[in-house]
Amino acid sequence: MNDTPRKAWTRKELLLAINLYCRTPFGKIHVRNPDIIELAELLGRTPGSVSYKLANFASIDPSLDRVGASNTSKLDRETWSEFFADWEKMVLESEQEFQAVRGQAIKKEEEPSIPEGKTRESVVRTRVNQQFFRKMVLSSYDSRCCITGLPVKELLVASHIIPWSIDTRNRLNPANGLCLNSLHDMAFDQGFITIGKSYKVIVSDELRKTRAAGLRMITDYHDTRITMPSRFIPNQEFLSYHRENIFRR
Repeated sequence: MNDTPRKAWTRKELLLAINLYCRTPFGKIHVRNPDIIELAELLGRTPGSVSYKLANFASIDPSLDRVGASNTSKLDRETWSEFFADWEKMVLESEQEFQAVRGQAIKKEEEPSIPEGKTRESVVRTRVNQQFFRKMVLSSYDSRCCITGLPVKELLVASHIIPWSIDTRNRLNPANGLCLNSLHDMAFDQGFITIGKSYKVIVSDELRKTRAAGLRMITDYHDTRITMPSRFIPNQEFLSYHRENIFRR
């Protein structure tokens, strides 16, 4: 179904487009992307219309140096600001909207130990949000560990810079995430490594003074600059928190 010449985008449609933008690698915003084709079909629009809208969002994404399409509307900017101001609420709302237009529902957890009501809703919300955070972070790093370059998605973790339990406001902020392999994620989580102001890996003296051969998988990367993401660059304030409160000096 083709767009009519003046078919305006609604807020709900824009939420779906922002959702897709956040989890689509920048280099894959084009009309042949299956996810863009799917959203176009769900909305009764053309893949060109959807891909152009995602490019519009690139033009207002402050994490990008490059400039995207500039034909943004007031509603584009308002919906973008609303989404990025409240990750917890808007991620779940956009995921629920995706399921609604697909004629599905977000599946409930099936464990019998989880009671109905608010507890189950909280578990479902957390699961949905964590999955979306992973998609955002991995897509920003092209599904490669930012320290080692490991490209095996099954071995990668969307690691929080400030832990999930400490900063609830930025739990889903992709600028609070790093794409790390499982080993370096654990080392980062335990404070054996951190990231400096120049985005170089800093390995704790505790590990560097230990001469175990297996530790070279970590210590060899000391003073190595991480591979930067295509967008959602790690926030310097978040990195500073990790260096000052979690890193083992």
